[in-house]
Amino acid sequence: MFYRLAGQFKSSYAADQQIFPIRQDRIFVIGVMVCAFLVVPVVANDYWLGAILIPFLILGLAALGLNILTGYTGQLSLGTAGFMAVGAFAAFNFILRVPGMPFLLALFLAGVTAALIGVLFGLPSVRIKGFYLAVATLAAQFFIEWVLTKYGWFSNYNPSGVITAQAIEIAGYRFDTPVSKYLLTLGIVAALALAAKNMARTQTGRYWMAVRDMDLAAEVTGIDIVRTKLVAFAVSSFYCGVAGALWAYAYLGAVEPQAFTLDRSFQVLFMIIIGGVGTVLGAFLGAAFIVLLPIALNVAAHALFPGVSTDLTSNLELVLFGALIVFFLAVEPHGLARLWQIGKEKLRLWPFPH
Repeated sequence: MFYRLAGQFKSSYAADQQIFPIRQDRIFVIGVMVCAFLVVPVVANDYWLGAILIPFLILGLAALGLNILTGYTGQLSLGTAGFMAVGAFAAFNFILRVPGMPFLLALFLAGVTAALIGVLFGLPSVRIKGFYLAVATLAAQFFIEWVLTKYGWFSNYNPSGVITAQAIEIAGYRFDTPVSKYLLTLGIVAALALAAKNMARTQTGRYWMAVRDMDLAAEVTGIDIVRTKLVAFAVSSFYCGVAGALWAYAYLGAVEPQAFTLDRSFQVLFMIIIGGVGTVLGAFLGAAFIVLLPIALNVAAHALFPGVSTDLTSNLELVLFGALIVFFLAVEPHGLARLWQIGKEKLRLWPFPH
């Protein structure tokens, strides 16, 4: 009953085109942001901040980058982890080899480097699409991992190939605690998520969706599909590159190319499938499902079966996790974001019959 549109009048085009035109949605989003920035750092311990929430935010950002390419533009990609690796190693080398390089600038340049690599490997999308394009991006995944392993310059000639992230320092303040790293990651992810939400509503975003729905019709209407696809690859790779740099600096502290294997690409792909393809919210719902649900299942398994061996509870956790994925996809193939939208539509009519 409280989710009603009655009385919410729009007297200008700007008001009608707001990102969240419904007042209740704006209040909800502001409440979530206030809770994330002010409440969570106070109530959450270092383990939750450093080992759960930070990787959740970073993987949500990577899923958002893939969603721009696959969900909004319809271009399949299996090279997400490779572009994350480019971002991580690029940020490391920018800070290492350029004296006085600010961290935020290195983060931006790491994203730009990943965007350039993404455009290079996105060139096959001009001629191929679908599963053939997925195979081409899979080649990018293997090639990037091979280059970073083969040439020691990228890891500063470390025999193990591992890079140790430098300290994060911005405006003289050192981000070396889980709380500070969480707030930094949250601020960057929130800003980029807002930018993605805005991009989807611009002419570029409409071009992406036109190419996704029918590229031939889009080309007939005058859309430059080559430019549109390459822009989507660039923006998507930029997001993945920033996510990879944050993975190295805000989460692990030391990474190697094997930290960004094909398994990571599939993990991010599953996030957008479960969360909802073509939505900003779906990227984070999928990341929450993949990252947080196994932890909840593990806690529940140990609470319900305290005397059972750890191996059995781990296997039960995997079985339940897989069954839940199948269940959610069977109930709503369009993902958790669609379930959220259906819930809001029903709430508008409640308590009236519908």
